[in-house]
Amino acid sequence: MSEPLINKLDDETWSIENNGVRFFLLKGKEKALLIDSGMNVPYVKALAEKICNLPLKLLNTHADIDHIGGNDEFSSFMMHPSEAINYYKIQKKVGIIEPIYDGDIIDLGERELEVMLTPGHTPGSIMLLDKSKGVIFSGDTVQDGNIFLFGPMRDIHAYVLGLKRISKWKGQYDVLYPSHGSLPVAPSLIDKLIDGATRVIKHGTDAKEAYILDQKVLVHDIGCAKIITEVKDE
Repeated sequence: MSEPLINKLDDETWSIENNGVRFFLLKGKEKALLIDSGMNVPYVKALAEKICNLPLKLLNTHADIDHIGGNDEFSSFMMHPSEAINYYKIQKKVGIIEPIYDGDIIDLGERELEVMLTPGHTPGSIMLLDKSKGVIFSGDTVQDGNIFLFGPMRDIHAYVLGLKRISKWKGQYDVLYPSHGSLPVAPSLIDKLIDGATRVIKHGTDAKEAYILDQKVLVHDIGCAKIITEVKDE
């Protein structure tokens, strides 16, 4: 098992990356926040506490397995309640969800984070607007890698609608920090993803068939990312 790669983004923000997934540690004046807990990273809580010696809370952008691998080390964690079916029934994980909702403010002490509900990848996928830094932590929703929109609870129509509502926060951020792909990405990626996903809905693309997680899927290369959808019945 490889050691996680820790990257200091600024004096109060770190990215931690392992097995192709990235999560983040944020420091405020009073508290620290772990955004997701990675996959197959042992002792993730101790790792975070070694970097930042403040009371630590955990928030999950969504409940896919590569984002909740270290959740068992926490007695409770913040998550949108729409993710409960994914967390408990599909991933078969345990723990207490502290529900967070669209528009909630998480205050770490002179560092406020606003919860932004952006469904599509999963029903309760959220992003966080870090007002003090002008940064959005975008989870799997905005990235330039592979965007999974196949399987239970995922929907490309909801994904486009979720992306469109990000315009509400236009001008309040300069960059986005995704969980996969490049770090950082520019806000212009959002419009490119909307355009690409809309093209997939309306016309499709020259998609290639592939097998991911033992499921036959279609991989749509939209230029700025790859959107992966399920194969429609004949």
